[in-house]
Amino acid sequence: MHNPEAGENWKVHLLETGENSMTGGRIRRAAQFLGPRRFLATYGDGVSDIDIGELVRFHEEQGRTATISAVRPPARFGSLKIADGAVEAFEEKPQVGEGWINGGFMVFEPGVVDLIEGDATILERSPLETLAATGQLSAFQHDGFWQCMDTIRDLTFLRELWDSGEAPWKRW
Repeated sequence: MHNPEAGENWKVHLLETGENSMTGGRIRRAAQFLGPRRFLATYGDGVSDIDIGELVRFHEEQGRTATISAVRPPARFGSLKIADGAVEAFEEKPQVGEGWINGGFMVFEPGVVDLIEGDATILERSPLETLAATGQLSAFQHDGFWQCMDTIRDLTFLRELWDSGEAPWKRW
């Protein structure tokens, strides 16, 4: 378990990448601070109980250039199972059972930066599509908690979880 009193050996850089820099361009601009070693990236607009240590171990076992977390987002609406006009089952806002999406927690080997042409490069386009097409992209499938924070509704939901003391992503 994380001990916030113990401190961490972190060095943080705030980098102005410009208003028009895309996700790939931002990583390319940060490369000067990364050095020639493996690095982790996240978009910063989602929370999860993904075990980062397990994500990194999975990446190492796969031996590929990149690993993305794959999650099933929660549905926005309740689910109904209907037969002959009768509701046989009702589940309020279930987790989507099919269709994995990029959960935004990623592990990259240094060569990923070489796939990013410049500020206009969208990470999810050419770089990740190329890695997938060449068999160099792994997916760490996470069935636990994941939630983006894109809307006021998302913010309200996550604040309520935090305030209740039941936030699944809280580790201390």
